[in-house]
Amino acid sequence: MAIDCMRSISSITPKPHQMGTINDQNNNNKPFVFDASFLNHQSNIPDQFIWPDGDKPSNNIYLEDLPVPMLDLQGFLTGNPEAVMEASRVVGEACVKHGFFLVVNHGVSNELVRNAHKMMDEFFEEPLAQKQKAQRKLGEHCGYASSFTGRFSSNLPWKETLSFQFSSEESCSSKIVQDYFTNTLGHNFDHLGTVYQDYCEAMSQLSLGIMELLGLSLGVGRRYFKEFFQGHESVMRLNYYPPCQRPDLTLGTGPHCDPTSLTILHQDQVGGLQVFVDDKWRPISPNFNAFVVNIGDTFTALSNGRYKSCLHRAVTNIEKPRKSLAFFLCPSKDRLVKPPQALVNDENDRVYPDFTWPMLLEFTQKHYRADMNTLNAFSKWVQLHRRDDQEK
Repeated sequence: MAIDCMRSISSITPKPHQMGTINDQNNNNKPFVFDASFLNHQSNIPDQFIWPDGDKPSNNIYLEDLPVPMLDLQGFLTGNPEAVMEASRVVGEACVKHGFFLVVNHGVSNELVRNAHKMMDEFFEEPLAQKQKAQRKLGEHCGYASSFTGRFSSNLPWKETLSFQFSSEESCSSKIVQDYFTNTLGHNFDHLGTVYQDYCEAMSQLSLGIMELLGLSLGVGRRYFKEFFQGHESVMRLNYYPPCQRPDLTLGTGPHCDPTSLTILHQDQVGGLQVFVDDKWRPISPNFNAFVVNIGDTFTALSNGRYKSCLHRAVTNIEKPRKSLAFFLCPSKDRLVKPPQALVNDENDRVYPDFTWPMLLEFTQKHYRADMNTLNAFSKWVQLHRRDDQEK
């Protein structure tokens, strides 16, 4: 999904406290290795994992849960017209306010969700050398990552991840996830590939249904965004947050807005997701029967800024590991991201320039650490270089 038109963006590089220091690949220092089996017992936290005072969760000890709208999809899935319109109303109100909502009665089997969590335990409990067979390469977005130590040298997240691609494009292999596990980790992991292949297919179906509701809520019809995302090339990520002896100093995931279109998250029962609303960090408590859904920057652009991606983070705890399953819906690489004409008029000018998902993806993988300003920084970069091209 890489592109060839990326250039230097030094003029809009984020501040050090937002971005963290990028590792210099030309020096002789080896990147720090995040070995959870060792570090989760250490009370002396390496400096790379200690966040600035303004970001430390110690500043927010007593937090009230965020009242997130609960979207019941049963009526939508059975085609009840009144239920469909009510669901679109709930989605619209949530996306205008903060972009987060829960979905229940979603049609995804509980057994599949349990198996997906169980397989996470199996993978992340493997020795580090085994997990590193799927090591994520610098500048890429798929593979195993131990705290992004290869990309950054400060403000590191206290987590491990495994990310892999899923495509609904008919021309692609129908078993793209299964093939990834077999080819990368070997036949001993075939059963993981089977579970996550099924899970991604379920997430694909659910995400396209949610796109129907988003289209209705924006007044462009239920087919518009569903058709836009047909053949999507999305990303599945397994997040594993080991226990931390100093959760007051660290973050499992730093504050950021997702650059993708839509995120469907399933949390285990430990808890740790927090959303920044009304100048406060507010947790979203786990609910096994619900998926947490949030809008990403790409859909913010598709909605011409009407629906907002919201700042969120994950905190750590001292007692037990936390796991989550995150499916990131992304358009196919040749789709032009631009709002439907119905959302652009004399009263609502275009907010963001046209772009493709690979452009934004490479921007976040090679040039900019995702934060609350990613979309605006990316838009400035696109406009700057298009203006330069016109002047040549």
